[in-house]
Amino acid sequence: MKAEAALASPAQVAVDVQGVVVRYDRVLALDGVSLTVERGTALGIVGPNGSGKSTLLKTVAGLIKPDAGTVRVFGDAPGLLRPGAIGYVPQIEEVDFSFPVSVRDVVNMGRYPRLGPFAPFRPADRRAVDDAIAALDLGALEKRHIAELSGGQQRRVFVARAIAQEPELMLLDEPTTGVDAATEDKLLQLVRELVAGGMPVLMTTHDLDRAVDWFDRLVVVDHRILADGDPETVLSSGAYASIREHTHTHGHARSDA
Repeated sequence: MKAEAALASPAQVAVDVQGVVVRYDRVLALDGVSLTVERGTALGIVGPNGSGKSTLLKTVAGLIKPDAGTVRVFGDAPGLLRPGAIGYVPQIEEVDFSFPVSVRDVVNMGRYPRLGPFAPFRPADRRAVDDAIAALDLGALEKRHIAELSGGQQRRVFVARAIAQEPELMLLDEPTTGVDAATEDKLLQLVRELVAGGMPVLMTTHDLDRAVDWFDRLVVVDHRILADGDPETVLSSGAYASIREHTHTHGHARSDA
C-alpha cells in the first residue's frame, strides 16, 4: 500500500517527509515517519487521539522542528518558503476566542504574511479576502465577533483565513469536527476544487464515512505510518480498526499529539 507514493517524480512531489522523529520531553509523538505527497493530491490522515496526526501537520507547516529527519515542501525547508505559502488551519480548541475581532478581521489576517510591516491593504488583498468569505458563505457573518459563532462557523472562518493567503499547500486539522452536514459539504467541495487546481491538501480526520469522497490517499498514523494507499484499500485493510480496538480494549493513555 506504500508503493504509489514512491513512484512520484521530483517535479510532482509537494511534501517530502523522511525519517521524522518528534518528541515532547519524554513522549515520542512521531517515530521515523516518512511520507511523500504529490501536487494535486488530497491526503487524509487518520489515527486515534494522541497518535501524532496534529504533530505531523505542524511539522510540515514548520511550526515544530523535528528531532531527527527532514521535511521539504516544494523542495525547501518550510521556513524558507515565501510567507503565506503554507495555509494551516488548527483545531479550533487551540484558538483564543477572547481577542476582540470580527469574522472579516480574522480573514484579513490571511493577507498579513504577504504585507510588510504596517503596509496598507491593496485592492488585490481586499479581493482575496472577499473571495475567501464568499467561498465559505460567510458574508452574512462577516461583522460578527468570532466568539459569537458556533463551532462549525468558526471552523469555516479559519479555513477562509487560510484561503485568503492564496497558499500553495493546505493543511487542515480536523476541520469537520462538530460541523453540520451543510458545512461539511461546503468544505468537501472546497477541498476538491483546490485539489483539482493542483494544490496538495493534507487533512486529519476521525470521520471515515466519506473518506473515499474526500481523499485520493489515506494514511493511518499511530506515531508511525501503519498503512498508506487509496482510501478503499486502506479501510479494507483493517489497520485503523485494529488500533482503535487496541486502544479501546487496553485503555492506553495518550499524549495530546
